[in-house]
Amino acid sequence: MRYLCIGLLILIVVGCSEVSNRVGYPIQLIELNHVKLTGGLLKQYQDTVFTTTIPYAFDQCESTGRIDNFAKAAGLMKGIHIGKRYNDTDVFKILEGACYKLMQVENLALRAYVDSLAYLIQQAQEEDGYLYTARTIDPNSPPPGAGRDRWIDVWVSHELYNAGHLYEAAVAHFKATGDSILINVAIKNADLVCNEFQYGKREIAPGHQGIEIGLIKLYQITGDHKYLAQAQFFLDVRGKEVDHIKHAPGTLFAVYNDRDYLQYHQPVLQQKEAVGHAVRATYMYSGMVDVGQYTGDSAYIKASKLLWNNVINQKTYITGGIGAQHRGESFGQPYELPNASAYNETCAAIGHVFWNSRLFRLDGKSEYYDALTNSLFNGLLSGLALDGKNFFYPNPLESDGRLSRSPWFGVACCPGNLTRFIAEVPSYIYAHSNDTIWINIFSESEAQFIIDGQQVVIEQKTDYPFDGKVDILIHTEKKLDFTLMVRIPQWTSGSLLPGSLYHTINPISEDIQFWVNGKPNACDPGSYHLALSQKWADGNTVILMLPMPVQYIRADSRVHENTNKLAVSRGPLVYCFEAQDQEVPLNDIRINPDITPNSESFSTGIPDIPGISLDGETKTGKSIRLNAIPYFSWNNRGADQMKVWIEEK
Repeated sequence: MRYLCIGLLILIVVGCSEVSNRVGYPIQLIELNHVKLTGGLLKQYQDTVFTTTIPYAFDQCESTGRIDNFAKAAGLMKGIHIGKRYNDTDVFKILEGACYKLMQVENLALRAYVDSLAYLIQQAQEEDGYLYTARTIDPNSPPPGAGRDRWIDVWVSHELYNAGHLYEAAVAHFKATGDSILINVAIKNADLVCNEFQYGKREIAPGHQGIEIGLIKLYQITGDHKYLAQAQFFLDVRGKEVDHIKHAPGTLFAVYNDRDYLQYHQPVLQQKEAVGHAVRATYMYSGMVDVGQYTGDSAYIKASKLLWNNVINQKTYITGGIGAQHRGESFGQPYELPNASAYNETCAAIGHVFWNSRLFRLDGKSEYYDALTNSLFNGLLSGLALDGKNFFYPNPLESDGRLSRSPWFGVACCPGNLTRFIAEVPSYIYAHSNDTIWINIFSESEAQFIIDGQQVVIEQKTDYPFDGKVDILIHTEKKLDFTLMVRIPQWTSGSLLPGSLYHTINPISEDIQFWVNGKPNACDPGSYHLALSQKWADGNTVILMLPMPVQYIRADSRVHENTNKLAVSRGPLVYCFEAQDQEVPLNDIRINPDITPNSESFSTGIPDIPGISLDGETKTGKSIRLNAIPYFSWNNRGADQMKVWIEEK
């Protein structure tokens, strides 16, 4: 009865104040039911996820036994646990993505399916709140890595990682449906975790971070401070000596002896260099920002920003990917950024977006969205094929032609993560704070805001990221004072990314132009936002024109892999070269930095994805045309050789 009452209380609170669960950040993202994509690249991807990826991913969860595991744990089906010990999370993440769809699109069949999953998960939960099908099905013979008993090996078992994704799915389900069944499951499980993990009892944090973010979401929606305190606990106990977890060298789990791999080598407030598993790291760094903001302890935020500076200035690929090493899916040494062997897990790009979004919401600095959109439009979208049912786990910057996306994985974290992120992507386009509306991503869309008790609708018309013209239309009930903060991307002023790792060698010479209600205005060079404060009336317009010439990019000289090489970008997009588009073999093409990169569009044969054609040479000096496609779209026409970085003459 207690959990039902809590669920009803949440329903009342959320119903009375739509932002009551988000107090804490000075700048807030927009709720999904107040924004929609109306056209363009992001809508193309979201439509694909809605119509293809979500049902396909659920089908995969059914055919691989992931959903049956819950039925077995509930006693509704006989049989052994199938798959990895962390497979529950795949169901949770895809369920979360389905709920984001329900927030934007009415679909009775999907609603019924989602609710049936919520019921099944509830039935699989043990009486005291424990939920981990890998053990519940057969406690005497759990799968490898699950540990011989509850919580005995949380560096490896993923019990707490599973729980974190349960909490996120439960919050999404509650927001989408108003039904308290899954949020009550999450609360019951979180109460158990809070009781088990505390000082003087189990003083240890999970091997795979993620529960910290989930606990914060529970705190946001329930207002119960113990969940915030628990998230802080899991950060604070990192770096402590833990003697009882040891794995023999050479075994499957020997990597867990590496405390750097788990970000367990130092207390989090002392960590200054990003090391170890890149996905775990970005989840933890995101949790540090959350905990710092909600507790008021700025030390967590300061530490997270130091780590961000390290990643941006030494460990980020031009595509926004992070995690250079295949071993441990980990960050490499400073400036260790190989191309062909780059790991760049899709989940790490998603975690990078989570992290940058939180940092932006603290103070509105544009650099965080420069990093966010660089990951989004390049190393994140590349993880999903345009057919919606093939996926990249790693995202290298060079291929010998043998790499292709896969229809599924035994470790299927990336498909589930892509499903939930792309379903939620409209919420990252806009933000608001008091009487200010932020436009952070240019994408054809509509968003609703309440300012001073009045509704304001912002409408964007644009073909960004392929075109730099953005039309912004304001709809208001009556004239209203507010500020429109329009982000000016950093690629317009000499660098695709913040930091010092990359710079363009042919800066854009054209001025940024914009018009307010038809009146031309000057944009100061180097501006990061257009701060447009005035009394806005219904039908007012802002037109922004961002020049988009092709640019050549050079890496820091300490990135030895890219010595005497150039990359090509246009607007926010990094381009790559596939062998099938060239006149000569890929290893024979050269870029002459002294030749102005005059370009024109070429047809890639991929619907709605244009390429660019520009002047190049062979290694013998013969002039040729080079054809490049957006990096995110490579490998959509079959396996082929590919390069991002091309030797310069």
